[in-house]
Amino acid sequence: MRHQRTAVKRETSRISRLSIVLALSAFALLSIAGPAGAAAIPDYQAALDAVKSPAVREAVCRFLSVPVPEGGSRTPLKVPEKADPCEGLPTFTIKDPVALNEITAGFVAGTAQPIATEAIKLSYLVSSLNVAVNGRNVTVMLGATQGGGWHLAAVRDGDSDTTYAGKATLGTLVFTEPQLRAWYQLKLTTVAPLNDQAKEGLDGKSSVSLSDYQKLVRARYADKLPGSDYDSKGLSSGYGTARESADASSSTPLIVGGASAALALAGGAFVLRRFRLRRRRDSTA
Repeated sequence: MRHQRTAVKRETSRISRLSIVLALSAFALLSIAGPAGAAAIPDYQAALDAVKSPAVREAVCRFLSVPVPEGGSRTPLKVPEKADPCEGLPTFTIKDPVALNEITAGFVAGTAQPIATEAIKLSYLVSSLNVAVNGRNVTVMLGATQGGGWHLAAVRDGDSDTTYAGKATLGTLVFTEPQLRAWYQLKLTTVAPLNDQAKEGLDGKSSVSLSDYQKLVRARYADKLPGSDYDSKGLSSGYGTARESADASSSTPLIVGGASAALALAGGAFVLRRFRLRRRRDSTA
């Protein structure tokens, strides 16, 4: 009997050590990038080429040429046609892109292990301007192109996403829980808040384990994932796309209003991507 108990203890200890090794290995794979995050971004040179391209710069200029729609209006505003969209605007450059990481559906559902490579995924690359232009800064969002490379997904008002995403350092990861607009830092298996929304998301704690954080998000969202009754009834609907508010055959650039304005081009060049994850009031409805 004693030998059996000893064997069980040894096996439990072995599994515990294995879990720690897996967690450390997974974290190392995601955190080798250092402050810039370049090593963790697939085809980073293509991302640099995209964000520095004339097309992206012109898209930013188009966005900045129209005042942000006030209030929550989703009515698109047409961008004036100009031979040179950047004419009359102060000089600016677009910073190198950084990774915008989000929690995964499997992590929320509880089917993924609480380790970095299964809990967090790269969703977009984000860049902001080196200086404010006429009092405004923007976020350039790049989406992964099927088959490799990156393309412009949206231009959004504000630079908070880039600011928080850029807080990743050697040995840490930064990720977002967009339902709460919460940003967290992950070090090994410890999750710490980076903003007030994240503090609220951790029930006021200064840090929790990744395993305990998984329990929190599972309780909040597991029954609201894509395909759930909550989703099929449309209760999680959020920002619409430009296609929902403009003629799809048009090629006129538009500024779409809402909680944060974004540039869209009906017909496919610039598309306002619907956020997969919503405000907290939606997730608790």
